[in-house]
Amino acid sequence: MTLPLIYSAEVSAALAAGKPIVALESTIITHGMPWPQNRDTALAVEATVREGGATPATIAIIDHKICIGLEPETLDELAQAKDVMKLSRADLAAALAIGATGATTVAATMICAHLAGIHVFATGGIGGVHRGAESTFDISADLRELSETPVTVVAAGAKAILDVPKTLEVLETLGVPVIGYRTDTLPAFWSSQSAHPIPLRMEDASQIAAAQRLRTELGLPGGQLIANPIPADAEIPQAVINPIIEQALAEAEEQGIAAKAVTPFLLQRIFELTDGTSLTANIALVHNNARLAAAIACELS
Repeated sequence: MTLPLIYSAEVSAALAAGKPIVALESTIITHGMPWPQNRDTALAVEATVREGGATPATIAIIDHKICIGLEPETLDELAQAKDVMKLSRADLAAALAIGATGATTVAATMICAHLAGIHVFATGGIGGVHRGAESTFDISADLRELSETPVTVVAAGAKAILDVPKTLEVLETLGVPVIGYRTDTLPAFWSSQSAHPIPLRMEDASQIAAAQRLRTELGLPGGQLIANPIPADAEIPQAVINPIIEQALAEAEEQGIAAKAVTPFLLQRIFELTDGTSLTANIALVHNNARLAAAIACELS
């Protein structure tokens, strides 16, 4: 069967030459920030990957195709598109079948990257176990995807709006290596440190790349989660952000917001309550993750 993959000219050339490539998700474009900041941020993150010696491949679903890399005009159109589907494993194939425009979450980006032969993916933060999951069973598909799809994911930890201890427990149960990059605690997305010890620590990109190669050689399924702390000069201390997160969570519960609508609501409300500081920090951590992902991709190639 021919896979419905279409490559940008830049990514196609990189694949043909065996050059390092870093996958990037598209939900940050369609569900993360307003136009034109979403487009400008996406282009800037792509530039950061290039500065690190790798080729960026922003992934999206458009017109029955999995786009591996977006031409500038296509990215521009996606950044202004309305009613874009937010795709995970469950609805990826359906979106392709009906010809919908879809932005890929962590799980969907991992699937598409693996299909395209890309081994490294930079994101902001992964999804995980939502607070109150013991009642709602609201657990992100990102966690199981990490256990099944062999892609190394660089993130600033799990999103701080989640139940982080339960997220770590599920990752351990699923056999996902959680590797701290020069840190002994799990980064808390907007904050560089948390109270949660991290199971593994590595000091450089070559060690991370070696671990991925060895997983393949040992026949171990799934990928790796690389927890990369936000730079200290860009972080929001936990003492500042935690009360704001609690307020946003309480408002979401009061308004009955659930399922896929929870995360966008919380991020928008936290943006409002921090006067935009949370978005500034978010952009800084994505760039930081892109730099590390480029270094890992270069080591792998």
